[in-house]
Amino acid sequence: MSGNGVPVGIDELLERVREDLDRIGPHEAFDAAASGALLVDIRYQALRERDGLIPGALVVERNELEWRLDPRGSHRAAEATSHDVRVVVICNEGYASSLAAASLRRLGLHRATDLDGGFQAWRSAGLPVEH
Repeated sequence: MSGNGVPVGIDELLERVREDLDRIGPHEAFDAAASGALLVDIRYQALRERDGLIPGALVVERNELEWRLDPRGSHRAAEATSHDVRVVVICNEGYASSLAAASLRRLGLHRATDLDGGFQAWRSAGLPVEH
């Protein structure tokens, strides 16, 4: 909803959540991972099987993301060590990942962001992919 109670469309919602994200490109994501950031691949299995995986990325289905990355959650991943972890969410083209990163920020993961252009941008940049 907007401030005046009027529903917003997905394009406006996406624009709003991206205002609070410091989205990064593929090479920045690669460098961030080398510096300890957690890359989180939320693509569904068929896309991962078709296109491959980013080496070292944590694979978490979108519907499990908040439960797996909440540092206080009983179902957290081992990598979810604190609210200070830098998380870079990756979807296929960089749309769902923005919404997911915004949700992680609401959980207190204040350094969460997403990969602009998603996995496809990563691959197009010639960065490593495992098949």
